[in-house]
Amino acid sequence: MNDITQSITSPAAPAPIVTKERAAVALLFFLNGLVIGAWAPKIPFFSQALGLTELMLGVMIFVFGVGSLVLMPIAGMQIARYGSRRVVEVTTLLFIPTIVLVTLVDNIWTGAIAIFLFGGLTGAMDVAMNANAVEVERNMRRSIMSSCHAFWSLGGLCGAATGGFLIASLGVTGHVLLLAAVCVVLFVVARPMILADAPHPSDEPVKAKLPMTPLPWLIGTIALFCMIPEGTVLDWSALYLRNELNATTEMSGFAFAAFSFTMAVCRFAGDFVRDRFGAVNTLRFCGVAAIIGLVMAGQSNSVTLALIGFAITGIGISNMVPIAFSAGGNIPGLAPGVGLSVVTTMGYSGILFAPSLIGLVAEHTSLSTVYTAIPALLVVVLALSKLGRHADRATGH
Repeated sequence: MNDITQSITSPAAPAPIVTKERAAVALLFFLNGLVIGAWAPKIPFFSQALGLTELMLGVMIFVFGVGSLVLMPIAGMQIARYGSRRVVEVTTLLFIPTIVLVTLVDNIWTGAIAIFLFGGLTGAMDVAMNANAVEVERNMRRSIMSSCHAFWSLGGLCGAATGGFLIASLGVTGHVLLLAAVCVVLFVVARPMILADAPHPSDEPVKAKLPMTPLPWLIGTIALFCMIPEGTVLDWSALYLRNELNATTEMSGFAFAAFSFTMAVCRFAGDFVRDRFGAVNTLRFCGVAAIIGLVMAGQSNSVTLALIGFAITGIGISNMVPIAFSAGGNIPGLAPGVGLSVVTTMGYSGILFAPSLIGLVAEHTSLSTVYTAIPALLVVVLALSKLGRHADRATGH
């Protein structure tokens, strides 16, 4: 009798580490990262085809960000209405052709429309696949968000590393058609395994709007303040090493490489760490590591110390955003897609728009000052770190 009572009252055991639903969402993250990574070496060809100046290219990249910020909340509302599986299927099918579209445009206006759709559907798919990852976490009673983001990083690495070679071998159009074909195959493999989650019809009249409760906005602030440093390292670290630490052109690229390598490794390990120590403790450890790394990089007087600093920053930043996203999708009383859309929109605005503002600040001070001051944002994250406990709702902790 006691055994029966125990089996009824005790929580279900976590699912196996690998399930078909987890494999499906990992493939979706990899697909999205692959396209974004492949886009990076295509940017000069996009600019050349449309005859863009640097200023005009900057405006186009801004339009990419606007597209993301416009369609992300809409995706969240649709997830509340239809569930994440249907939305991730639709957004993925719409997203794949946009990389072809931005390759074939031949004037500024069609280019602006194409890059708006490209950025918008990137963001919409991002919200949907993160929402599905939250549902898989709940279903498995096991953390998976960090490894999902690791697969995104791996996809980005593959897309960027092969893009230049394939463009040289196949041409711009040949490369993008091959890329689209690979993405279709990945989607066909993933689709039957995607977790089917129930929509939230009871929440629809009220919750399928931007929430008025402060909780998702506070968790969104965590994501924002974690992704601003990530964008700053992505866009400015090479210039910092070259201009202020007198690094060679070859060495300057190692700043983001060191950051990306430690980030990817720690994201694959992050789920195990979070399951062992909990989201709040993991978030605090990562926050302290990121602060130490950024200050070390900013105050360094040698390239070697700066690279070590950026590597430590990658360790710190790696699992902060996945925890914030998981927490955003597990806010009590709020449809997962709605909370997650707020958090992802705020987070990605940091990586899309903040680096341009950083450039204005650096012009009047220095990048050394920027990297030393940015950790102040992470102090705010540490102050809000208790909100990371909502991420643990997915695993029953």
